[in-house]
Amino acid sequence: MASSQNESSRQGSNASRKVLITGVSKGLGRALALELATRGHTIIGCSRDQTKLDSLQEQLSKSSPIHHFLFPLDVRSNKNVEEFAQIIGKQKLVPDIIVNNAGLAHEQVKIWELDAQDFDNVIDTNIKGIANVLRHFLPLMMATKQGIVVNISSSAGRDTHENFSAYCSSKWAIEGLSKCVAKGVAEGMAVVALDPGFICTDMLHFLVGDAATRCQSPEKWAMKAATMILDFTSKDNGASLTIEDEISAGTLLKTSDI
Repeated sequence: MASSQNESSRQGSNASRKVLITGVSKGLGRALALELATRGHTIIGCSRDQTKLDSLQEQLSKSSPIHHFLFPLDVRSNKNVEEFAQIIGKQKLVPDIIVNNAGLAHEQVKIWELDAQDFDNVIDTNIKGIANVLRHFLPLMMATKQGIVVNISSSAGRDTHENFSAYCSSKWAIEGLSKCVAKGVAEGMAVVALDPGFICTDMLHFLVGDAATRCQSPEKWAMKAATMILDFTSKDNGASLTIEDEISAGTLLKTSDI
């Protein structure tokens, strides 16, 4: 049974999918949304930044004839995510794929130097934000016994860095959370922790400074990421995967100020 479901999913990888992307207004989320839209997939996106959502909506309308759905949303609010899920359900937009991409980082400091609010913001966004989305969207997907959830992790979730204690901890939590949730989803579904590699985004600039310019652009990354994500099947359930990159963490960190 599982084999036939996996084969069916592979064959349908080119079919139009509804893809929910959190943190869609910039960086990886925006690049991935635009790439998937050009391939004929419907984007359901959310972000806190209405201005950037408006500009993305304009870009999407120019790159794809499909109607896409963008919503202002703070994933840290369980109530707001619950209301968002209800809207999506009523409009029959239950996603085939969820990419939990929304995330925050913090400045390079020891834990005792990190402002308590900055710590809370990272944990609330990177862990609780994903938990809120899983809490309210997985039941919708479970009803159809199909769907792929991709939780964006990081090499920081598989390694340690003394000056990024909150960020690393949040990504380690995503790795564990993904594996735990994967054990309970319906046959035919998958929950994956995905390390995106190193991409030249505002967040990476914030983390490693000018060394970020050595990394690939979000647009180049999105081409690889879209193909990989669309090809995920239930065989990948519980896996910790990586989008291979041309630069290693060690090389990048050596050229930064960390």
